[in-house]
Amino acid sequence: MTAGLDHLVLAAPVLADAVAQFAELTGVEPVPGGNHPGLSTANYLVGLGGSAYLEIIGPDPAQPAPDRPRPFLVDRLDTPHVVTWAVRPDDLDATVATARARGYDPGEAVPMSRRAPSGDLLEWRLTTPELERSDGLVPFLIDWGATPHPTSRNLPLTPLVSLRGRHPRPAAARAALAALDVHLDVSPGLPAGFTVVVDSARGPVTLP
Repeated sequence: MTAGLDHLVLAAPVLADAVAQFAELTGVEPVPGGNHPGLSTANYLVGLGGSAYLEIIGPDPAQPAPDRPRPFLVDRLDTPHVVTWAVRPDDLDATVATARARGYDPGEAVPMSRRAPSGDLLEWRLTTPELERSDGLVPFLIDWGATPHPTSRNLPLTPLVSLRGRHPRPAAARAALAALDVHLDVSPGLPAGFTVVVDSARGPVTLP
């Protein structure tokens, strides 16, 4: 059972501002990914190298306000932050079952979808653990099924240089990561979160 990095999630209270900030820091313009019907969010994408990418997600002004909180803590943020990450296992259902047997429940796998700018419907499944419980350091799992992976679009690129985590109780985070057969360098620290460095024409950039 193996799982590789699928994407990082940079959530923002105002999507356009986060996209502009990323472009100013890196010199790379993220491209529209699409919107998420019913969730009142939309995203922009940037490649991180290989089959990994950065998702910049925030409220979609073209949709009405949802009747529930938006995903990825979007409604609670004052500034953009990398809030979590996703890994893509060879077998999502087997990974969930194994993790549960090891004492960590990654959550149920639920179907999701969005429209690409081309109008094509993209569909996938992902687990939905509570970010508050893991502070986002434990990734959610994703399976794109028959849908072409977002990186097949030849996204603009800011190669990932490093991804590290910090947590006031790193041992607990490491135990949950181990249950998923996923490695992340987690050191003691406050507040819990990530240090993400990408490369760009302007040199290495640490994401917020």
